Amino acid sequence: MPLQIIRNDITKVECDAIVNAANSTLLGGGGVDGAIHRAAGKGLLLECMKLGGCKVGEAKITKGYKLPCKYVIHTVGPKWRGGTENEKELLKCCYNNSLALAKEHNCESVAFPLISSGVYGYPMNEAFKVAVDTVAEFLMHNEMLVYIVVYNKNALAASSKLFTDIAQYIDDNYVTEHSLYDSRRMDNIGESIPMPQTRFLPDEEDCYACTEAPTMSKPLIDDNSDLSDIAITLDESFSQMLLRKIDESGMTDSECYKKANIDRKLFSKIRSNPEYKPIKPTVIAFCIALELSLAETNEMLLKAGFALSHSNKFDVIIEYFIKRGNYNIFEINEALFAFDQSLLGA
Repeated sequence: MPLQIIRNDITKVECDAIVNAANSTLLGGGGVDGAIHRAAGKGLLLECMKLGGCKVGEAKITKGYKLPCKYVIHTVGPKWRGGTENEKELLKCCYNNSLALAKEHNCESVAFPLISSGVYGYPMNEAFKVAVDTVAEFLMHNEMLVYIVVYNKNALAASSKLFTDIAQYIDDNYVTEHSLYDSRRMDNIGESIPMPQTRFLPDEEDCYACTEAPTMSKPLIDDNSDLSDIAITLDESFSQMLLRKIDESGMTDSECYKKANIDRKLFSKIRSNPEYKPIKPTVIAFCIALELSLAETNEMLLKAGFALSHSNKFDVIIEYFIKRGNYNIFEINEALFAFDQSLLGA
């Protein structure tokens, strides 16, 4: 299942386990730690008192008590000392050990804060990269829904030069004046994707607008055609093209849908139904996973009835990454999140 970035208070996220960025005593503190203890109630403190503390990089688990989760996984992140004292490896251990505990307790979903990025001083953008890279590696071999909860997305965006470059690219390429036809055009949203109500989503029309109608090199039918003629002239569908591209890439199905940050159940629906109608971000997620060129991406989008357009910020950001050969879907999602656009994957 996919990795999702959401903006919310972690104490309000409904999932099997939330991760607490604790101190070594496990007895509560400031920031996320204090908020979790306050929301959980006295029972959490009493159980933590029996655990004997926790070392940096390790993790321990308790019940969730009054929180909307079964468990709280407590992990102690490293304090930032300039990157010279193994901080990165210790931070990776926090995520890996927490995920191992979640798996051991049969958790299907877990939510992380950005560990060490608060009072411990770990640079936010670097802490985010460690979180995403470590979780992504885990998800390549395991099925779990993982949330990274970012309380202040503006602070995250401000800490990265990448976003400055993307903002400039948008300024250079984004067409702000839409025609009346464009402003009313909506992509057909054909999937139902479960997501927490707390996930930040932009206005639907801004995110999914398809401002370029697909064109065909020649008409499918003429005045003399009948239904049998139409059936013969139909091109391959999105599903058929996707499966062909996966075969040509040498990837397995699971490698592709995991690299696309797509849920296994959704991929099964696509594989079993040649006429499956995806939403635009799902198509693009597979294009990213397959590392398609801009022309190939537009070709696959046309199979689903969509197109990229410079009158859509979402599309311009996707174009930015493809033109630069950057197919890291989690880095793309980080940028989409920072610019208030819907994320890739399902």
